[in-house]
Amino acid sequence: MSIIRPFILFCAVTIATPSFAARCGGDFSSFVASFSSEAASAGISQGVIGSALSGVGEDMAVLNFDRRQRYTFNKSFEQYVSTRVGSGRINGGRAMLQRHAALLASIEARFGVPRQILVAIWGLETDFGKGDMGKLPVIRTLATLAHDCRRSELFQGELLAALKIVQRGDLPLRDMIGAFAGEIGQTQFLPSSYIKYGVDFDGDGRVDLRHSVPDVLASTANLLHTNGFKMGAPYDEGSANFEAMREWNHATIYRKTIAYFADQLVGR
Repeated sequence: MSIIRPFILFCAVTIATPSFAARCGGDFSSFVASFSSEAASAGISQGVIGSALSGVGEDMAVLNFDRRQRYTFNKSFEQYVSTRVGSGRINGGRAMLQRHAALLASIEARFGVPRQILVAIWGLETDFGKGDMGKLPVIRTLATLAHDCRRSELFQGELLAALKIVQRGDLPLRDMIGAFAGEIGQTQFLPSSYIKYGVDFDGDGRVDLRHSVPDVLASTANLLHTNGFKMGAPYDEGSANFEAMREWNHATIYRKTIAYFADQLVGR
């Protein structure tokens, strides 16, 4: 997972976050009760609310991590990329291009996003699904951050989106495990992006971004396509495609790393 992952979609999801009346701060249980009422008004069933939020506690480790985060880089591009894109990861990415060639061709045809970009993102986020996807209960993490007054409205929106993921049947509660800002799955979607961009590409009736490689790669492509990424056009810094990747990550150095990794995968 990238060290700046919690920042990746904050600006984008803030625009889409609905207003909530649950008051941040104060007694945590009272906040959860108030949020539960808001969630019910938004169409979340009492069964999902009860199973997800009953007995949920505050996670001080999440708050401490959030306070320590600094969403800036103090490394040059060359220093950063050398720690993220080595020969092992490049070879692993090339193996993924071969293993999933038919799938990637199908995704390219539908969404117009080149396979090397998708595999580069997949590799950087979780080492092609083999690495760390996070170990924290997403509901507890998001409830903790929603209760905190620093960005309460944003995370109340993310918490509602997480409940929608459960209600839709995409993931059971036991699989709602993620990172320190509630990111889920092999390319680390925040719940609001999971709802907005998730694609059931394997046709099993649900969007599974933890276990289904077709869903993971197609959903990543859908996010980029929806935000203007064009097949066959350059994606280096200064290009329209480079700008389209802002929805994935606002940091220029990270997008440059995606582009560099993608080029390495296809021998450029």
